[in-house]
Amino acid sequence: MNMRSGKELILATKPFAKEIRSKSWFHTLTTLGVTILALAGTVLLPWLGARIASSLLAGLLLVRMFVIYHDHQHHTILHKSKLAEAIMTVFGIYMLAPTSIWKRSHDHHHKHNSKLFSASIGSFPIATKQKYQNMSAGERIGYLAIRHPLTIGLGYFTMFLLGMCVGSFVSSPRKHFDALLALVLHVAAATCIFIFLGWQAWLLLFFVPFLIAFALGSYLFYAQHNFPGVTFCCNTEWAYDKAALESSSYMTMSPVMHWFTANIGYHHIHHLNAKIPFYRLPEVMAHFPELQVAKTTSLHPRDIIACLRLKVWDQDKSEMVSLKGITVTRRKRKLVTA
Repeated sequence: MNMRSGKELILATKPFAKEIRSKSWFHTLTTLGVTILALAGTVLLPWLGARIASSLLAGLLLVRMFVIYHDHQHHTILHKSKLAEAIMTVFGIYMLAPTSIWKRSHDHHHKHNSKLFSASIGSFPIATKQKYQNMSAGERIGYLAIRHPLTIGLGYFTMFLLGMCVGSFVSSPRKHFDALLALVLHVAAATCIFIFLGWQAWLLLFFVPFLIAFALGSYLFYAQHNFPGVTFCCNTEWAYDKAALESSSYMTMSPVMHWFTANIGYHHIHHLNAKIPFYRLPEVMAHFPELQVAKTTSLHPRDIIACLRLKVWDQDKSEMVSLKGITVTRRKRKLVTA
């Protein structure tokens, strides 16, 4: 069988890079509708257990809606629809990822994914082992802090409140005025809910859904490009198709989680052709044998730990390694010197 690659493979996926407008609207409106119902359930359901379940469900539904928003920002679905534009603009502000900053940072991520010496806009920073060893103590702490599991798990505060909103507005107030708007509305909504509906409503309607959605979203974003077997390239060796297939994972998960994450686990295909709507990604995977030999990870705790242990790129081994590997290398050098 002739296995396509490069431009030939990208062009072969082109027939799938067309939305079915009715499907796009169906998925958008049904997801938005059940998300609103789940959020309403956190305060209207009569039993505490049901309200907690509704809060957890709302967090997962926000992840699905965010991926739909992400597809819209790629102009993959519902492009040029004024109604969709209005819905997504409001949703972006609600999710602390307003369009001005999300589209700019995410477009940069797609154009520079897996480059070793590129600005880490829209992605987690990657340092080579040599660069890490030459960092000052402060630089190492800063680098490791950004990649720390707690930073990823608390993505609500680190990535979205601070990174997307505060950082973006401070860096360019005029360009990212919507980041300030999102921040002010977020704090105002939290305050009003706490005062008028009470702490329990604030916890279940507001805090828990955001905490779950941003934690899962932050981890997905991390593990899609930080997993055992990932490849990073020097800028001169970088190629778009290689970055998609060798530097982006296919995250295996149950059909239920694929639904909640709107198929974002088919990430290697998304990076190969971002114009393929999220609901067509499994169809593309099934159609192309070239895409079925992807590098994989999963949401299994063993795989999560393996991803989180990766810290720096070892150019000699051409693989991501943990800090333990660096310590061994240093000890060997000391022995040789002695």
